[in-house]
Amino acid sequence: MTTATPRSAPADAHDVIRVRGARENNLRGISLDIPKRRLTVFTGVSGSGKSSLVFGTIAAESQRMINETYSSFIQGFMASLARPDVDDLQGLTTAIIVDQERMGANVRSTVGTVTDANAYLRTLFSTLAEPHVGGPGAYSFNVPSVTAAGAMTVQKGAKTIAEKTSFSRVGGMCPRCEGMGHISDVDLAELYDESLSLDEGPFTIPNYAAGGWYVKIFASSGFFPSDKPIASFTTRQLHDFLYKEPTKVKIDGVNMTYEGLIPKIQKSILSKDRDALQPHVRAFVDRAVKFVTCPECEGTRLAEHARTSRIDGVSIADVTAWQITDLATWVEGLRERHLGPTVSPLLTNLAALLSSFVTIGLGYLSLDRPSGTLSGGESQRTKMIRHLGSALTDVTYVFDEPTIGLHPHDIATMNQLLLALRDKGNTVLVVEHKPETIAIADHAVDLGPRAGSHGGELQYEGDVAGLRASDTLTGRHLDRRVTLKEQTRESTGALAIRGADQHNLRDVDVDIPLGVLTVITGVAGSGKSSLVHGSLPRDVEVTVVDQGAIRGSRRSNPATYTGLLEPIRKAFAKANGVKPALFSNNSEGACPVCKGAGVIFTELGFMETVSTPCEECEGRRFQAAVLEYRLGTANIADVLEMSVEEALEHFTTEGSAVPAAAKLLRHMDEVGLGYLTIGQPMTTLSGGERQRLKLATHMGDTGGILVLDEPTTGLHLADVDNLLTLLDRLVDSGKTVIVIEHHQAVMAHADHLIDLGPGAGVDGGRVVFEGTPAQLVADASSLTATHLRQYVGA
Repeated sequence: MTTATPRSAPADAHDVIRVRGARENNLRGISLDIPKRRLTVFTGVSGSGKSSLVFGTIAAESQRMINETYSSFIQGFMASLARPDVDDLQGLTTAIIVDQERMGANVRSTVGTVTDANAYLRTLFSTLAEPHVGGPGAYSFNVPSVTAAGAMTVQKGAKTIAEKTSFSRVGGMCPRCEGMGHISDVDLAELYDESLSLDEGPFTIPNYAAGGWYVKIFASSGFFPSDKPIASFTTRQLHDFLYKEPTKVKIDGVNMTYEGLIPKIQKSILSKDRDALQPHVRAFVDRAVKFVTCPECEGTRLAEHARTSRIDGVSIADVTAWQITDLATWVEGLRERHLGPTVSPLLTNLAALLSSFVTIGLGYLSLDRPSGTLSGGESQRTKMIRHLGSALTDVTYVFDEPTIGLHPHDIATMNQLLLALRDKGNTVLVVEHKPETIAIADHAVDLGPRAGSHGGELQYEGDVAGLRASDTLTGRHLDRRVTLKEQTRESTGALAIRGADQHNLRDVDVDIPLGVLTVITGVAGSGKSSLVHGSLPRDVEVTVVDQGAIRGSRRSNPATYTGLLEPIRKAFAKANGVKPALFSNNSEGACPVCKGAGVIFTELGFMETVSTPCEECEGRRFQAAVLEYRLGTANIADVLEMSVEEALEHFTTEGSAVPAAAKLLRHMDEVGLGYLTIGQPMTTLSGGERQRLKLATHMGDTGGILVLDEPTTGLHLADVDNLLTLLDRLVDSGKTVIVIEHHQAVMAHADHLIDLGPGAGVDGGRVVFEGTPAQLVADASSLTATHLRQYVGA
C-alpha cells in the first residue's frame, strides 16, 4: 500500500500568536510574535507589564471571544468582559488560566471534593463495601439522610385519587455536626449581659445593636418579657430565648419568623468559614465560640453507616484521611484483584488521578484536607491536575509563577509537567522569575526596564541563550548567585518550641534564636508552616506577614490600608483652609452620583454586576469643587493616581511636603512597591504585593518577632537583592526575623537555618538540620543541602 506525501496546507502557516500595539495598563504599544506549541516564559521585574500582556491582553481576549459564541441567555450569567486595549490580535487559541488564586474557603470543600477523587471513592464504596448501605450519596458528608411521608394526588381519567406515598434518601452526613466535622460550644456570657433587659440592649453580638431589627424581633416576640433582666427569665422563657425552633409570630402587623438566639447565630455566623468573616465578626467568634471535634463522628463528618461500611476492613473515612501516596498504593492493590467491567474502569481512573497528585508534588496531602487551607502554590497545582490527563490539544495554557511554594527539588518535577503539556501540542505561556524554569523555555520575552510607568516596553525577545547574553536587567541577573554569609550574627536568646505535634510534626523540639535572621526550609509539606504558625508559644507576641487577602470593601486601596491618606487629607485641609472630610471619597468630598466609588455598579439581579465609569466625575471620585483645591501642583485625585515613587517625590518637595506621608511612602518604596498606584483597588494586588504592603506597615515598628511567609514570591532576581538588604535592616533595628522560604539566595544569607524533612507529609515533620548556611553546605545530607551546594557552586 502506498501513502501520499502530506502536502503543506495554508493552515500550517498559522504558527504564531500575533500581538500588535498592546497598551493594556502600563504596556507601551508592544508588538511581538509568540510561537505556538512552544513554551514561552515572560520575565521582568514586578509591575513591568508581564501580567498585563499575558493575562490582561492575550488570555482576556481569548476568553472574551469564546464567551461571545454562547447564546445571549448563557452570556447573561457570565461576566461582561471589555476588549483589551490592543490594535490587533491574531492566531489566538482557547486559553486555560491556571493562576495562584486560593480555592474558596467553603467549610464543606475538601481536596477530595474539588478534584472529583471523593466522587470516585463514593462510587467505589457503594459497589464493593460491606455491609452495603446505599448508593454513592450514602457515603457523602454533604448529603443528609431524609425521610418523608404524605399523600400524593394522582389524576386517573376523570377521577382525582389521593394515594399515600413515602420517600427516603440515605445520605452520609453526620446528623450531629451536619457534615462539618466539628461542633461549636457557645459561651453564653459572651453573647449578652444577663443583668440587662432586652429593651436595654443586652447583646454583645455584631449587628445586634439596641433598637436594631434583630433585637426588636426578640423583644416583640411575646415569649418572654422585654422589660425584665434576662437573669430573671423562667426556665421555659430562657429555653425559648435561646433554643426555640422557628415559629411564626406577628410583629407590628407583619408576619415574621422567630427562632432562638443559638440556632440564629449558628445559621448566620457559625455556619460560615471563619476566614471568610469580617474582622469584627471573626473577633467575636474567637471570643465567644469554642470549636470541638464532633464526638459522634470523631471529625470524619460521616454518619455511622458510612463509617462502618468497609472494603477489606477499611472505611471511606479511613482512606480519605490517608496521605495520598498511601491511598494510591491501596487503590493499586484493589486493581490487581478487581478486574471486572464494573469496577476496573473506576479504579483505573481513580489511580490515574491519585498518580497525578503524586507526580505534581502533592502526594503528602490527604483528601479530607479543607481546600481553604491550601496555599496559593498548592491551589495552583491542584487546579493543574485536571489538565494533566486532558485529551485537549492546541490550547493555550497560561501559568502565573507555577514554582511558587516549591522547594528547588520539586521545581524539576514542575518543569517536566510544563514540558509535557507543550509536547502534547499546546502553547504554554509562563510568567516566571525562577532561573530553573526560565532555562527550559523555547522562547523568552523580557519586559521592563523597570516597573509601572518606567516599564511596559519590550526589552528582549528570543531564545534563553540570547536573554542570558543580553544587557537587560534579567539577563544580567540570570546567572548571579548570592554567596554564603561569612559572618553570622550572634543570637540574644532563644524562642523554645517543645513537643510540637501539629499536623505531621513529630514531637519536635527546637530553639529559634532571637535577634537574628532565621530561615525555615524544607520541601513543600515538610511541616514548615505547622512549626512556625501553629507551634510558637502562645504567650509570645508575633507579627505574621503572609500573602492572605487583605479584607476590606471594593473602595480599599494602598493609601487607605496603610493610613497614608490621613496625613495627606489633613495637609490638603490646612493648605486650603477647609475641612479634611472634603478630601475623602467616602465622606463629604465624594462625587454625589457614584458616592466616591469612581464607577457606577449596576446590579442586574441574577446576572453579573456591571460597573461603568461615572460620567459625572469621570472616574475621579470627587466633586468638581474639591478638585479645585491643591497641595503644591496636584489635587487630591491627582495624588491617588500617582505611583508610590511619584507620590514620594511630590510629598518631599518644598510647598507640598508632608513628612508623615513621606515616611509611609518610603517604607512602601523600600519593600519594592515603588511602581504601585496608591489609589488602585486592593483587589488588583497579587499575593506577593499584598504581603509586601503588610510588611511596609510594620517597617516603623521597633523590636518584636516578625514572621514572613515566602517573601520572594513575585520578586524579580534583581529585587531579591533588595529584599535581603531589607531583611538585614529589620534585624539590625532589633527585630527577630523568621522567614519560611525556598529561595536559595535567602537561605545563603541567613544567620541560622532550620531544615525540616526529610520528605513531605508522613515522611517529614522532623528537624534534619540546625545551624549556619555554611554548615548546611558542608553537611550536604538533606535535599535542601544538596540544592544549596549546587546554588553556591560548592
